[in-house]
Amino acid sequence: MTLPHNFGGPWTQKKLEALRKYLQAYIQIFTKNEKAKYFTTVYVDAFAGIGYRTITDKDEQSLFKDLQEEDNQQFLKGSARIALELDPPFQRYVFIEKDPHHVTELQRQCAHFPDRNLKILPGDAGKILPQWIEQTDWRKTRAVVFLDPYGMQVEWSLIEAIASTQAIDLWLLFPLGMAVNRLLTRDRPPPREWQQKLDRFFGTSDWFERFYKVQFDLFGDAHVSKQVSWREISEFFNERLQGLFPAVAKPRVLANSLGNPLYLLCFAAGNQKGGRIALKIANHILEHLN
Repeated sequence: MTLPHNFGGPWTQKKLEALRKYLQAYIQIFTKNEKAKYFTTVYVDAFAGIGYRTITDKDEQSLFKDLQEEDNQQFLKGSARIALELDPPFQRYVFIEKDPHHVTELQRQCAHFPDRNLKILPGDAGKILPQWIEQTDWRKTRAVVFLDPYGMQVEWSLIEAIASTQAIDLWLLFPLGMAVNRLLTRDRPPPREWQQKLDRFFGTSDWFERFYKVQFDLFGDAHVSKQVSWREISEFFNERLQGLFPAVAKPRVLANSLGNPLYLLCFAAGNQKGGRIALKIANHILEHLN
């Protein structure tokens, strides 16, 4: 019996479709290009889940009600399963998952791919992924890392570790409306605990000056108010990525059925030499998501 794993909405399919298209293009380059064949290719899913998801959103159900069962199953596949089904495949797969129940189900799903060279690493991606990065020989390895957290689990130090390899292409789901914007209180500074969380998330405290306006009244008392839109939050985060990676795509906004921004789907290429073509592919994919 499979384990139900309910999350997302129609925007989730856009995210997975973008990832699938990029992985297909990526693996073709490293399969057909003679110089690229030198490198070992790795796909890393740092929040792997269970490999699939179930549809509960009414909008999704209506969108896919006329599909055949086979097509419906295709839609249900999560990022891990999509990556495993690539033909040709990556030479190695690394799946990280914290939830023990999800790990068990992921192991069951991966058993359908006995020919894949894969590892399932149980635990916190924020701790496991930096260790894996440190232990990998990046002179001979190239990778795509997919960071798809439920909230703000990805701190800036992890993104810095990824960028430091100069060999990893990063796909990242930025929790714009689902987490970050909710911590930005309107008529007062965020509580100190929230500020510290935002500092770790952005890797700087500069966000406060960008997002808030401080005015003093006649008595010298400070009045703080939020002066930032979701677009400006997006620009700030993308600027931070551009400070680390040689090539960064224009992020794609993923919204709910009411048009409210929930996430940004971000891409950054880690290798200077391959960054131009990687960026061209990623931008094309992001611009043409339906």
